[in-house]
Amino acid sequence: MRHRHDRILELSQAVVDAGAVPLLVLCIQEPEIALKRIAASALSDLSKHSPELAQTVVDAGAIAHLAQMILNPDAKLKRQVLSALSQISKHSVDLAEMVVEAEIFPVVLTCLKDPDEYVMKNAATLIREIARHTPELSQLIVNAGGVAAVIDCIGNCTGNVRLPGIMMLGYVAAHSENLAMAVIISKGVPQLAICLSEESEDHIKAAAAWSLGQIGRHTPEHARAVAVANVFPKLLTLYMDTDSSEDLQVKAKKALKNILQKCTHLPALEPLLHDAPPNILKHVVGQFSKVLPHDSKARRLFVTSGGLKKIQEISADPGSPLQEYINTINNCYPEEIVRYYSPGYSQTLLERVEHYQPVI
Repeated sequence: MRHRHDRILELSQAVVDAGAVPLLVLCIQEPEIALKRIAASALSDLSKHSPELAQTVVDAGAIAHLAQMILNPDAKLKRQVLSALSQISKHSVDLAEMVVEAEIFPVVLTCLKDPDEYVMKNAATLIREIARHTPELSQLIVNAGGVAAVIDCIGNCTGNVRLPGIMMLGYVAAHSENLAMAVIISKGVPQLAICLSEESEDHIKAAAAWSLGQIGRHTPEHARAVAVANVFPKLLTLYMDTDSSEDLQVKAKKALKNILQKCTHLPALEPLLHDAPPNILKHVVGQFSKVLPHDSKARRLFVTSGGLKKIQEISADPGSPLQEYINTINNCYPEEIVRYYSPGYSQTLLERVEHYQPVI
């Protein structure tokens, strides 16, 4: 595989060395649409292999001409144009910034509504490649309305066409709290939750899980936004499902842990007390141990909902973090309440009744 890549790189360099790039840039300016398409496709193929090759394409003045063709009515040409700009953008911050400076925003967002699925996908890919580089580039996309447009796009397509948009939201959210909040405000979480449920392909579900993890990992507010979309049970099911791919299991588990460690929205955590395996359970119990000491209403609810009873049923190794969390929770309640909900206590009470000698 490595040898094949080296060979392709060698051939691409030979094309560049032969002086083809300026000629290809001339070809994309020709009126003949088929010539434009094939030239844009060739520039895309050249740009994808290395930053140096992409730089050669840029140095020949390709970006400005490609950017002007984003709104060309020919779908096949648009596919190639968007692909070429994506391949240039992916290599470095500098190259991505040069593409952005060609004023592709907000015009490129119209391609996310294109009737041609490949145009939609390639437009989302271009936006993803730009967003992943820096918070500043992501912020620029947010300011242009790009996050909302990508979320709409995800809602209007299925399968692999969704994938770059799903990943783009994760990249944006990963950069900072504010950018993650921009995804939340634009209603990105419910859309990603739909992808997690609807999609049949594991790699798409894995991408959605990853993006949700990037959104929810910042603060309790971010985690709550993910939690109220009922994402925890879905992530847990995907993690525990033996039919899930290894990548999906890993990403679902990591997303769960990342979000759980910030989540203080107890109603969303409670079902996990009953369903989560030990390695996830410790994070769930840990969150209860943080919230309950400071919230009397939550303490009462925890008893009436059966949470305290469930805590007593958990077997933890002495001295383990899980045991520490359980102790912290138990210390929030009078000793007799904890005893009452401990396994076997009702049997103990019955035995006391049996052995009790009435005072007559």
